[in-house]
Amino acid sequence: MAQKARKIDYFTMGISNRPGKAAEVLETLRTARVNLLGFTGFPRGSRGQLDFIPEDTASFMATAKHAEWALKKKKTGFLVQGDDRPGAIGSVLSRLAGVGINVTAIDAVCAGKGRFGALLWVKPKDVRKAARSLGAS
Repeated sequence: MAQKARKIDYFTMGISNRPGKAAEVLETLRTARVNLLGFTGFPRGSRGQLDFIPEDTASFMATAKHAEWALKKKKTGFLVQGDDRPGAIGSVLSRLAGVGINVTAIDAVCAGKGRFGALLWVKPKDVRKAARSLGAS
């Protein structure tokens, strides 16, 4: 499979930093049949932060509203997937650097069976330019 990229919606929320809290949130999404393309959680001060990349933003938002979650404003990022090889992520970053875009953050992993996946973010002013550079849908 060739490398492909797509724009994604990204949401964050703060939670109490205690055992099982993220599991409760994820169970709410599972029960509502909301699929995530990506999810991260980490401590932020004395609390925790959860980051969500939903496959279907409308379903995610409806579930969040019903659960009364205090989400921060929607942001945009990119999901990049492709064949894993030495330099795969470097080529993505080089392409963006070549058009003058500084990547704000990136998380990349080997997805198994010779594939990789990466989530990356750029400044809002650079989203259109990054989409063109990445060939994002």
